[in-house]
Amino acid sequence: MCEHQGSVRASGDLQTTAFLADAMLGRLARWLRVIGTDALQLPLETPDAVLVERAREDARVLLTRDRHLIRELRPERVWAVQSEVPLEQLASVVHEFELRRPAELMTRCLICNSLLLELGPDAASVSLPPSARGLPGPVRHCPTCSRVYWRGSHVRRMEAALAAALPGWR
Repeated sequence: MCEHQGSVRASGDLQTTAFLADAMLGRLARWLRVIGTDALQLPLETPDAVLVERAREDARVLLTRDRHLIRELRPERVWAVQSEVPLEQLASVVHEFELRRPAELMTRCLICNSLLLELGPDAASVSLPPSARGLPGPVRHCPTCSRVYWRGSHVRRMEAALAAALPGWR
């Protein structure tokens, strides 16, 4: 079931469709953030009516597996996620909303969804653990929650998982 309106357009490297994932879809929300997509998730105790209203106010597509929520609250823009497997969920959202492959991964905080800011060499040096200081690639930090991101082995594992889940993705 998809009741979203219009097609998705990419603006540079950023996707222009924004999502709100319900509590059951935390791992999907994180994967969407990995690929640079605005994927908000409210706290677990947030009532369904508040989710629907927030999605409407923010012009977000509500992602849910909750058939009752869809039937009873009738969100304006909703995508009923079918799979229980996060990477299968991601593949269905990427396909349905025509999300494009980003120039690089991890431009959003995986936890709070904020856009990450790149750190300069001096700030990066003091922010990274000693074992990561020599790694190539940008070092970014979240201006909201202060987490630091760098291109370590975890990024290579994510790239491999994405390649398996989204073969031929462009």
